[in-house]
Amino acid sequence: MFLRLLSDVRWWTASSRWRNMASSRSSATSAAEPRLISLPAQAQVVVCGGGIMGTSVAYHLAKLGWKDVVLLEQGRLAAGTTRFCAGIVSTARHVSIELKMADYSNKLYQELEQETGIKTGYMKTSSISLAQTQDRLISLKRIASTHKVMGIPCEIITPKQVAQLHPLINIHDLVGALYMPEDAVVSSADVSLALANAASRNGVQIHDRTSVSHILVQKGHVTGVETDRGQIQCEYFVNCAGQWAYELGLSSEEPVSIPLHACEHFYLLTHPLKKPLESNTPTIVDLDGRIYIRSWQGGILSGGFEKNPKPIFTEGRNQLEIQNLHEDWDHFEPLLSALLRRMPGLETLEIMQLVNCPESFTPDMRCIMGESPTVQGYFVLAGMNSAGISYGGGAGKYLAEWMVNGYPSENVWPLDLKRFGALQSSRTFLRHRVMEVMPLICDLKVPRWDFQTGRQLRTSPLYDRLDAQGARWMEKHGFERPKYFVPPGKDLLALDQSKTFYKPDWFDIVGSEVKCCKEAVCVIDMSSFTKFEISSTGGQALEVLQYLFSNDLDVPVGHIVHTGMLNEKGGYENDCSIVRLNKRSFFMISPTDQQVHCWTWLKKHMPSDSNLLLEDVTWKYTALNLIGPRAVDVLSELSYVPMTPEHFPSLFCKEMSVGYANGIRVMSMTHTGEPGFMLYIPIEYALHVYNEVMSVGQKYGIRNAGYYALRSLRIEKFFAFWGQDLDAFTTPMECGREFRVKLEKGTDFIGRDALMQQKQNGVYKRFTMFILEDHDTDLDLWPWWGEPIYRNGCCVGKTTSSAYSYTLERHVCLGFVQNFDEKTGEGLGVTPDFINRGEYEIDIAGQRFQAKAKLYPFSSLFTQRRRKDEMELSSYQGK
Repeated sequence: MFLRLLSDVRWWTASSRWRNMASSRSSATSAAEPRLISLPAQAQVVVCGGGIMGTSVAYHLAKLGWKDVVLLEQGRLAAGTTRFCAGIVSTARHVSIELKMADYSNKLYQELEQETGIKTGYMKTSSISLAQTQDRLISLKRIASTHKVMGIPCEIITPKQVAQLHPLINIHDLVGALYMPEDAVVSSADVSLALANAASRNGVQIHDRTSVSHILVQKGHVTGVETDRGQIQCEYFVNCAGQWAYELGLSSEEPVSIPLHACEHFYLLTHPLKKPLESNTPTIVDLDGRIYIRSWQGGILSGGFEKNPKPIFTEGRNQLEIQNLHEDWDHFEPLLSALLRRMPGLETLEIMQLVNCPESFTPDMRCIMGESPTVQGYFVLAGMNSAGISYGGGAGKYLAEWMVNGYPSENVWPLDLKRFGALQSSRTFLRHRVMEVMPLICDLKVPRWDFQTGRQLRTSPLYDRLDAQGARWMEKHGFERPKYFVPPGKDLLALDQSKTFYKPDWFDIVGSEVKCCKEAVCVIDMSSFTKFEISSTGGQALEVLQYLFSNDLDVPVGHIVHTGMLNEKGGYENDCSIVRLNKRSFFMISPTDQQVHCWTWLKKHMPSDSNLLLEDVTWKYTALNLIGPRAVDVLSELSYVPMTPEHFPSLFCKEMSVGYANGIRVMSMTHTGEPGFMLYIPIEYALHVYNEVMSVGQKYGIRNAGYYALRSLRIEKFFAFWGQDLDAFTTPMECGREFRVKLEKGTDFIGRDALMQQKQNGVYKRFTMFILEDHDTDLDLWPWWGEPIYRNGCCVGKTTSSAYSYTLERHVCLGFVQNFDEKTGEGLGVTPDFINRGEYEIDIAGQRFQAKAKLYPFSSLFTQRRRKDEMELSSYQGK
């Protein structure tokens, strides 16, 4: 069967009937092209790129009232990757912000033809995502749970129902599927032209055949662009150049790092079937087969994401307009085989063309959006990972909001350009990483999976020592961090390959690390944390930081303050700990992935004062977290200084000697709520201090531990982490941190007005802890994050963090409970009484588990449980 089809393929590729794709579009494209007219001398915004992203940004900027916008395209509109896009619009996404972008895009495209009069090819076809394994079905059920609470219709269906919806599909190896009735297909190029038409009607100037060669920058701000047809002065520049975005970023006077890389992407087009497929035939997504299939002019369009992708254009910019690249049937063969297995009736179908076009991919499979950390006014929207048409409408909307209002209407941190540093922009790194990313689009992504390429890029001085002791590694912002330590005799290979939605193989290992943290002492290498020093010659540092941070930093030298860096709405831009080193100097500790974002925020809001110094000292210090009741004994013995609470109070910092090493910043905190100390060690002393700590600690039962143990400890203590629980839309009032805000001090700070108003009006969501009541740890699916929270049968939020509590021997979930009027959508107050009166359930892949809601840390629960156990024991002994 397969050889017969290949013979047809070879005949078609050699025949004179080979045609370039989309010849029918050429006349429509030509008709829409503006005449070559002179460029304006200045504009408020210049957008580079006439594909789906650039036209969407221009369209939404005009909708928001910014009319002085110029869109430049080096070739013809929609003649880049957009022209070759398969045109599938699907909301079946795991990441919440991507789901919202796709949902908005779908609704926008549905109305666009009526708004502009331009046919976009929009057809509501529905989609069916197939599952060949139970794990895949669980993954789809998790998506379905999220979609249902967002009001997006979806349903888990049986293989027989799949056959009823699409009779040509072979269902013999399926265990189920996800049905999305609202999904659609479009003509991507025509959608771009419609967006451009609407933008033009609203005042946007569009110029094709105009190449941007240089971005002008003065004093860290965009001032204009240089093109092959002259210069345009502007306040804002938007890089929507697709696969050329990387090179264009490097062409500004101050380079902008945009980490993406193109790979070849293949799909085939067929002639119509004997009985032509209806245009509304459901789109098939067979992730286990690595292919997608949609109806196309009575035949099919089918492509996929092979395991061995081919990166291209590593050397730099290529042609102005993307042409169909070289066909490679040998490379496409695995996808073709998967197609024939899924639709056996296609064996005699004639193939019209194999399309090979470039698609851009990013290091973490999420698109790139936002303002450059190095150049103000330079915005980016690129790297769509082959989902450009699904995200185009929503991504353009959020970026336009960001530019006009200063912030988007949703939390877009997972997509923010500032989640990357310069280290991710190495061409070699990108080439190797996208070869992993492209197959991962189809691979089953279970919780806690890690990228395998581009590793060991940033490491602690202790990396080799910890690795030799059984450390298993995870990566954060390019930094290697230990997950847990495999004891001698354990099967390392089995643990590395442990991928499940259920109880993981590392469960007992992490449990023993947690036990050691609570009963003896553990060491966790936390060197990846972001570390800044802010100092001044006078009192400027304190004055500036008092305005930038919500808690009072005017504390005695040596004191540690937990505080937030808030935006004007009172939301967390950063959550950190700050030590007052002396009257004019402060040491700031932030989450690992906040390094670029936090630096940018500080530089943006700090005055240009030569007497004020901000220094990134992340690389200067190795950080060891010494957790447990015996940490006091270890440090006392190493420093010859009493470390008891009477001599070393909580949240205090001293510079001390440890072993032979001087200048160690010892802090009485552990980020977990457990007793212990953080040691910030000058990097040249790291190995010595670690060896001394481990040597002295042997008599106290010391061992290494990893971040999985840390996660369990902090969640059972109700500690919120930025990027997981906290974001730019979360305020201190909503997560029980009002005690960390200096509202009554009379000192102004960013976000104060918003918090004062919230204090007066009450909050509409509240950070809550949930203890699963009827959940079997060994047999039931585990909660990880993103599970819907139900109160009295109604969805009121989603979990943000989850972990097993080895102390309570139950799962603990953290998340926000919201209260909105179902009719008006207006927020209603969420009081402690509202939380306490509800009956709660956590939805894990469609199965609901009863949960008990709590608003206070677990320390209180531990005390209650201990007392109960003691009473039961004494009662038993009395008998």
